[in-house]
Amino acid sequence: MLRLKYSKSGQGLNNKGFTLIEIAVVLVIIGLILGAAVKGRDLIQSGKQKKFYTNSMKAWEIAVVSYYDRTGQVLGDSTANGGTAAATNGLFDNVGGATFGAANGIDARLQAVGLTVPTSNTANSGQFSYKGQAGTVVTITMSLQSLGNRNSLYFTNMPTDLAIALDTLVDGTVDGSTGNFRRWVNAAWPDASATLVVNAQYIIDVP
Repeated sequence: MLRLKYSKSGQGLNNKGFTLIEIAVVLVIIGLILGAAVKGRDLIQSGKQKKFYTNSMKAWEIAVVSYYDRTGQVLGDSTANGGTAAATNGLFDNVGGATFGAANGIDARLQAVGLTVPTSNTANSGQFSYKGQAGTVVTITMSLQSLGNRNSLYFTNMPTDLAIALDTLVDGTVDGSTGNFRRWVNAAWPDASATLVVNAQYIIDVP
């Protein structure tokens, strides 16, 4: 934009462009606006990650522990506790989240002892719809599995950025091969921009 200014001699108009200081000020303002937009996006994503941790993952851990406190049995261990095997052995029976609501399944066993089934944003209590940083909406399925003889919430199709954030929340560091939250291959987390989803496990030591 040009500013028109009369010359001191009054002989006409003097054309004058932006000064370097004015251009610098404009660039600083644009940088602040872009920075605020990026920060706002990161805050929204962080809020979604913490919500999943509290309302989904942590809620199921509390449900499993509460069931054991009330019954002395492990949820998902034998058909009597919503599992698939006949006998109890203290380990989850690899019950898939898509079937939690089946008759006498996980949901029914929780309700039978007066516990509330953790809420979900899908039709199945063990499945969750989630939109990761890549912008793609995926369905995460949670299973009660005994992996390496340890009871775990096993998540398939989890956005990589969410898995990395959960690792930080649970273990205080990002390491896919150690801690209570880890990648299901015990390996480093991949680049979230290149590998959009991963499988992960959250170890629950019950009993």
